[in-house]
Amino acid sequence: MVKGNKKTNKGKIIRGSNGEGRPCKKSKPIRQ
Repeated sequence: MVKGNKKTNKGKIIRGSNGEGRPCKKSKPIRQ
């Protein structure tokens, strides 16, 4: 689910992307 990672690139919670629930602004390159 990398599409969720890019969608929440504005610093939102990528909970459904990597299942971690961390702010995307910091954990952006976590699953890309």
